[in-house]
Amino acid sequence: MSSKKSPDERVPRQAYEQELLRLQVELVKLQEWVRAEGARLVVVFEGRDAAGKGSTIKRVTEHLNPRVARIAALPAPTEREQTQWYFQRYVEHLPAAGEIVLFDRSWYNRAGVERVMGFCTMEEYRRFLHQCPIFERLLVEDGVVLRKYWFSVSDAVQEQRFRSRLEDPTRRWKLSAMDLESIPRWEAYSRAKDEMFVHTDIPEAPWYVVESDDKRAARLNMIAHLLSTVPYHEVQPPALNLPPRPPSTGYERPPRDVQTYVPDHASAFRRA
Repeated sequence: MSSKKSPDERVPRQAYEQELLRLQVELVKLQEWVRAEGARLVVVFEGRDAAGKGSTIKRVTEHLNPRVARIAALPAPTEREQTQWYFQRYVEHLPAAGEIVLFDRSWYNRAGVERVMGFCTMEEYRRFLHQCPIFERLLVEDGVVLRKYWFSVSDAVQEQRFRSRLEDPTRRWKLSAMDLESIPRWEAYSRAKDEMFVHTDIPEAPWYVVESDDKRAARLNMIAHLLSTVPYHEVQPPALNLPPRPPSTGYERPPRDVQTYVPDHASAFRRA
C-alpha cells in the first residue's frame, strides 16, 4: 500500500495547468476528428471510490461539445432492467458515428461493487466474467474504439479524500454509505479487481492502470495516454467570416420596467 505523496512530490500547479490546457486543445482536435471521420470512441473509467475518476472526466470534457462527447453515469438498475440481459442497458448508451461516450463506471459494476456487496449471484458473476470479453471483442470488431482505465488509489489517500468530502459542503454529496463500506472491504475489493483483470485484460481491450494518489499527475497521464493511442489528426475547420451588421431599421428595446430582472446580487462585490 502506497502512502500519500508530499507536496514536493506532486506536479506543481502552474506546470500542471499549462500542460492540462495543451492536452485539452488536443482533445478538441480529437473530438473534431471523431466527428469528421464518423468514429465511435468509448472510454471506460473505473477504480476505487475517491480515486479521481470524476475529476478526470470533468477535465476531459471541459472544452468539448456536449453534443459530441457525453458522459454515461447510470443509476442503479430498475426492476425491469434487472430482468434484461446484463449488458443491455449499457448498449443503449454506446456512441453512434461521430460520438464519444465516457462511462463514469460501466458494466464493470458487476465485477466490483455487485460482487463484493452481494448484489449479484455467483452464477451471474461468473456469467459476466465469461461474457464481458466476448462483448468487448464484438464492440472492437464492429469498429468501436474502446479504452479502459483503472484509477488506483492507496488506502491512506482514499481515507483522506473521504474525510475531506465529509467536511466540504460542496462535495458532501459525493460521499455515500456505500462509499464508506469500501473501507472495511478494502481487501475484498482488491481481490475482486485482481480477478476481473485476469478475465477482462484482453489484447483487443486491455486495461490501463492510472496511479492517482497525485490527482494532477493522474489527469495528465490519463489524457496524454488516450491521445497517444487514438490515430487522430487535426481537421481544418471551415472558413468563417463575421457578416457585417446591417443598419438599424428602427427597432427599440422595450422599457426595462416592463420586464422582470434578477436582483443585482453582484453589486455588493463591485469596487466603489
